[in-house]
Amino acid sequence: MTQGTPDGFEALKQGAGTFKPNDLTLGEVVELIRDNVDRQELIDLILELCNIRSLPGFEKDAGDFVYAWMEKEGMAPKRVGMVPDRFNVIGRMGGADPANGRNLLFTSHLDTEAPQYNWRDSWKYRPGGAVCDPGWIRAELKDGVFLGHPVENDRGPMACFLIGAKALKKAGLTLNGHLYLTACPAEIGPEHVEEFQGPIYHGKEIGAQYMMTHGGVAPDFAVAAEGTDFGISWVACGYANYRIDIYGEDVFTPLLTHPPRLKDHPSALVLVAPLIEAVQRWAAEYEERHVYRDAGGTAVPKAQIIAIRGGDPHIMGGGSEVCSLYLEVGLTPAQAIADVQRELEAVLAEERFEGKVEPIVYRQGFAAEEGKVRPLADAFDAAGRSSGKGALELGHSVYSSMWRDHNVFNMFGIPAATYGPRRFKPTVDDMADAAVIYAAAAWLVCNGIREGIE
Repeated sequence: MTQGTPDGFEALKQGAGTFKPNDLTLGEVVELIRDNVDRQELIDLILELCNIRSLPGFEKDAGDFVYAWMEKEGMAPKRVGMVPDRFNVIGRMGGADPANGRNLLFTSHLDTEAPQYNWRDSWKYRPGGAVCDPGWIRAELKDGVFLGHPVENDRGPMACFLIGAKALKKAGLTLNGHLYLTACPAEIGPEHVEEFQGPIYHGKEIGAQYMMTHGGVAPDFAVAAEGTDFGISWVACGYANYRIDIYGEDVFTPLLTHPPRLKDHPSALVLVAPLIEAVQRWAAEYEERHVYRDAGGTAVPKAQIIAIRGGDPHIMGGGSEVCSLYLEVGLTPAQAIADVQRELEAVLAEERFEGKVEPIVYRQGFAAEEGKVRPLADAFDAAGRSSGKGALELGHSVYSSMWRDHNVFNMFGIPAATYGPRRFKPTVDDMADAAVIYAAAAWLVCNGIREGIE
């Protein structure tokens, strides 16, 4: 990079419409980007985008909004989807000199975890409890702090990279490589299981994975733009969801004799209680035994019971021969689903329960190779330092112990990481800083610049 003098830089700012990569230092680029990030526009975009109801399975309205915004800003958007109402939005910038640059893809998800606001909520939420929290689907700005789940997960960071990309255009900063800006459905879920079938129940395969395979993108690097408190991680857990069926006897109630121990009860509906105790002991040990440590983050594969089913409430008179326990089990990049299957089958055998363990969802965890993802991490380190955030640090282990869509790109061998602003209750300053850092990192990566940032 040419080290321009301040006077020369001011002259460039005032007189030139387009800056080539060699015209500026990184510090000058950051200054230009910050000058072109309109804080009020960022606030307005976050609030408008995040106040669109976008429950898992119903992402169309938010996708249409992002498409229209990109179209207005000249980012050549297109819709790519497996099903019509749950599509990915893909915008594109740059490509001035592809031979001398690299391609970078930003992605965030359109769906936000929330109650479904239908009869199924009674299965999970108590009356007057969390289901009544307006923050599930609404966003607001209060005393300089953004509130609401849609901001935190994940349309706040999405707005940041969109405004950052617009600032690159407004500043006249050339990108040799291609910059892809993507908004995807189905990162939260749901999952196609049991009776929950059809397009609204399609899971992650219709989101970033479908966008990667059918979206006409060719990234060298990818970033899942989600809240990480300005840390980075290129590790993520996947998961396997299991149904554990436990078998017992259906005894006519007048003939039932209550045994002293629950484990000796004939009904599977009662036998599930000692099974839960056994599974909980296993889960606590499982998390400790399988902690995964890597240069790109620490992943702790958590396990939790997520649902229980058994019996038939409209036919009374007896117990039940079957009760099903639904279990979510995290998978680090080092684990295999077959090993977890054997561990759970061993729990049933050791505790002498009759039953069956069956995986109903499987999504593997992945990690980027450190040497291959290093240019991306270095770009975020340099962009953060130049923006006043200090040296780049690893994100908290919680951010590498969950599914995020950088998993998809690492699965395809494309070095990918997750990075973003403060995860919970971000401030306007947090979001403005994120927009600047996203844009500055994109300028470095897309122009293939590493000199002086390592």
